[in-house]
Amino acid sequence: MPEGHTIHRLAADHFERFGGRSVRASSPQGKFSDGAELVDGRRLEDSEAHGKHLFLGFGALGWIHVHLGLFGKVNFGDAPAPPPTDTVRLRLAGPSAYVDLRGPTTCSLITDGEKAAIHDRLGPDPLRPADDPDRAWARISRSRTTIAALLMDQKIIAGVGNVYRAEVLFRHGIDPYRPGKDLTRDEWSAIWSDLVELMREGVRNNRIDTVRPEHEPEAMGRPPRVDDHGGEVYVYRRAHLPCHVCGGEIRTAGLAARNLFWCATCQQR
Repeated sequence: MPEGHTIHRLAADHFERFGGRSVRASSPQGKFSDGAELVDGRRLEDSEAHGKHLFLGFGALGWIHVHLGLFGKVNFGDAPAPPPTDTVRLRLAGPSAYVDLRGPTTCSLITDGEKAAIHDRLGPDPLRPADDPDRAWARISRSRTTIAALLMDQKIIAGVGNVYRAEVLFRHGIDPYRPGKDLTRDEWSAIWSDLVELMREGVRNNRIDTVRPEHEPEAMGRPPRVDDHGGEVYVYRRAHLPCHVCGGEIRTAGLAARNLFWCATCQQR
């Protein structure tokens, strides 16, 4: 499932290509035909993201709400657009570009009130400057649940997925099994600040990079990481490989229905 930086990047990419202009909308697959008919010919006035939720604003008509889930894909292209396949849930097209959405968990037309309700049930997002990390801290500081599970709970903090969860805990030397209530306020503030910077860089580069300069391949004389998730990381999907910092073996285990990765030496409870 894409992490929050990808959705914020998609919001920016949609507005760059279609913002302030009328778009043609269609649903070749047919599952969003009614919504596409209403949107067709309307101007895209806004786009934004909150966590893993994308919102495309069409003024008084409302918002297209997209959640990609595990299988959703977004593909941009230059005009003229080729004929769409019947797997396309939504196509938006303008004079110079088009975008196809396939396989999302959610693609629906919602009102301002329905959009507000989605925001209300989500935690603060490190990529939304006005969001308050104290909201998340209030819940984390009282919880006996592991910090690794809390970071993945979108009602507590929105946009963090399995990669950022594993990497930020490593970067701060925090055992993923430590209960939230045992975290200090300073530790939480450092985690939040780090997520803000890492995820902003993820938006800029459209990939996740988390290693510090001294642990880059060039600095360590090691080959670059080759993985379909992109950039350089410390522990994510590096099970049984040596830690870049201490040389110990990276561990893995299941937690909250996802694979957890950590270094038992660098991340002490």
